[in-house]
Amino acid sequence: MPRRVDHDRRRAEFAEAVWRIAAEAGPAAVTMSAVAAEAGTSVGRIQHYFPGKDDLLAAAAAALRDRIDRHVRDAIGRVPDTANATATLHALLMALLPVDEERRATALVGAAFFHHTLRHPESSARHRQGHELIVSAVAETLQGASPSGDDAEREALLLVALVQGLATQLLLGQITAEEADALVRHQLGRLQTTGGP
Repeated sequence: MPRRVDHDRRRAEFAEAVWRIAAEAGPAAVTMSAVAAEAGTSVGRIQHYFPGKDDLLAAAAAALRDRIDRHVRDAIGRVPDTANATATLHALLMALLPVDEERRATALVGAAFFHHTLRHPESSARHRQGHELIVSAVAETLQGASPSGDDAEREALLLVALVQGLATQLLLGQITAEEADALVRHQLGRLQTTGGP
């Protein structure tokens, strides 16, 4: 009896191979032959699932969004039900920072895709969509904390910009995870004193 192939698992394996190449050498290094070598398979088998490089990159970008979403859901899920909205917001923001090996790998792939987007504007829609989803999640949490706050969108943009800057500094080793946490808490404290969460 022929062995049954799990197509979703196979696609995920190939997307992971793209992920590893992009993390190490950037999206420009992603080729059919490179992915086949990384996944230990043939180019023909890759093309059965992903006809071209753009399809591979789209799959890796989707995997990036999924990982970020999982980091956020896991972090928020650990916040006690009795905690206030500031604690939830803190957990969400910290989930976006490369403070452990898995999130560092996620951030490196994200940075690689960001630089790819600068050189290939046709892929910028995926980057914008991911950014908008993060800002919306932060804004929604801010509004839940302060329903009368009219500036939730603007504050969310500022908080996401803060986290992006801190992520860069963490990747470069300019600050520690503890220092990043302290800065996030400081900014959230400032928001509380001005009527935010």
